[in-house]
Amino acid sequence: MSASVLTAVAWPYANGPRHIGHVSGFGVPSDVFSRYMRMSGHQVLMVSGTDEHGTPISVQAEKEGMSVRELADKYNRVIVEDLHGLGLGYDLFTRTTTGNHYQVTQDLFLALWKNGYVTPKTQMGAIDPNTGRTLPDRYIEGTCPICGYDGARGDQCDNCGNQLDPVDLKNPRSRIDGATPKFVETEHLFLDLPAFAETLGSWLSTRTEWRPNVLKFAQNLVRDMRPRAITRDLDWGVPVPLDGWRDAPMKRFYVWFDAVIGYLSASVEWARRSGDADAWKRWWTDPSAQGYYFMGKDNIVFHSLIWPSLLLGQNGAGDRGGEPGRFGALNLPTEVVSSEFLTMSGSKFSTSRGTVIYVRDFLEQFGPDTLRYFISVAGPENQDADFTWEEFVRRTNFELANEWGNLVNRSVSMAHKNVGAIPRPTAPTAADEQLKALSRAAFDTVGANLRRSRFKAAITEAMRVVGAANKYLSDEEPWKRKDDPERRDTILHTALQVVSDANTLLTPFLPHSAQKVHEALGGTGVWAAQPEIHEVDDLDVPDRKPYPVLTGDYAAEAARWEPREVEVGKPLAKPTPLFAKLDPELGETGPEWAPVQR
Repeated sequence: MSASVLTAVAWPYANGPRHIGHVSGFGVPSDVFSRYMRMSGHQVLMVSGTDEHGTPISVQAEKEGMSVRELADKYNRVIVEDLHGLGLGYDLFTRTTTGNHYQVTQDLFLALWKNGYVTPKTQMGAIDPNTGRTLPDRYIEGTCPICGYDGARGDQCDNCGNQLDPVDLKNPRSRIDGATPKFVETEHLFLDLPAFAETLGSWLSTRTEWRPNVLKFAQNLVRDMRPRAITRDLDWGVPVPLDGWRDAPMKRFYVWFDAVIGYLSASVEWARRSGDADAWKRWWTDPSAQGYYFMGKDNIVFHSLIWPSLLLGQNGAGDRGGEPGRFGALNLPTEVVSSEFLTMSGSKFSTSRGTVIYVRDFLEQFGPDTLRYFISVAGPENQDADFTWEEFVRRTNFELANEWGNLVNRSVSMAHKNVGAIPRPTAPTAADEQLKALSRAAFDTVGANLRRSRFKAAITEAMRVVGAANKYLSDEEPWKRKDDPERRDTILHTALQVVSDANTLLTPFLPHSAQKVHEALGGTGVWAAQPEIHEVDDLDVPDRKPYPVLTGDYAAEAARWEPREVEVGKPLAKPTPLFAKLDPELGETGPEWAPVQR
């Protein structure tokens, strides 16, 4: 039975181009999942955008000698183009600086405020003594007062997972210039997280199918939640819609608060642009709808605790009750799908340290599907994974080129050379039927893994079919059957049928090459739809210049999650190689723009 499936994808921060570590967490997994769900007949809404508020963008704008708005525009476009090149099929990839996002954020906040889940409170705020600028919590580092870890941030210790306040850090320092912050008294609005502890705890106890690392992390933290500031002393962000705060020049919502609301605001914007302003409700207020949130592990706390708390507060369903706000009763996440970190030769990807491979550079030299394949089969799904050029070359050459590409090429080439079309089978043998049964059964196995976001297991099973088909061809040797054309044609028909099946199984992972295989088998039209870049106007700010969004017509694609009988007599052309083999030396040196560090 088809369902409405929300794919909510973490918002990339618009202070620079994205690297492959970023897209291994939020990008490729969410697109593989969404493509499978669409192929299975579900109504998918995949949304996200660039996260454009907060001090780090202001700092980067100063470095590049431009206004904050200009910097946000610059990197919004860069990121849109990169994600488009990677083939990420968003229904809407927008941004957090739209009039629509401001309004949705403010409306959700007002529901929290009216239900008593937000209170004003005075705290000590951090100021950089060299610039006078407010330092966001994440731009302060020091020693964790709980576990002693020296790289703790001002909001959270990644070592022990506890929430922190910057003033509690030992030996605090600014990540911008290393200065010791000056702490001054300031008033802020706080989300009363303890007022959700009981409800959240009960809800988390029902999330039995979540990845264990996510569930255990959230359950450990829910017992020790503290009120958390949702405003900051800065002038770049969503204004606070309260008297006494609305016109304050240096009071805005904290970036983490408005960014998670982006999932809802992007859905509302998509609906408004579709011509049906209420269409978003199918994914947000229908209890049968499902919502899957994709991100890296450093965002678990925001999606497993804070975002559900905001939803509960808006719904009037926290520990102290209340009334639903403007949006009605919103659905909580079905699952929070968090990936671990992709490292590079053992080091976390870091632009500042030069440990970085930018998506754009990668796509220009190697194309999208080789990266999508590596992330799917060897990425950080359940534990940190290391990217090395040696492993990338090995998997591209031996798995994509030698196994999958070779299977497609020799099957289509032999049929083209001997028949000129898809041959007619006669008198299938047990070997023929066994291989076809294996490929048909894989639809259930691969599909079950994709529904659970078990991407490695899914693509491994799909490639097992590819391996079995290659072995079948080697065993049956159709090139030696010149004196028995009926047997030759039956072997080739069987091989082409399994190529078709395997192509469907691999389509969520390799959509660009899947289109080529579809055409190599004589298919026409769009097999795997790709996103499109559209220049749009802000729906609520008429004088703003147009900006790019990602969207697409995915309903028109032909790909469906089921075996399709290949058409006997369909003309076949001589195929071209599906994947180019890489020079083995690349594995030792890396490309010029990302050389191997010795």
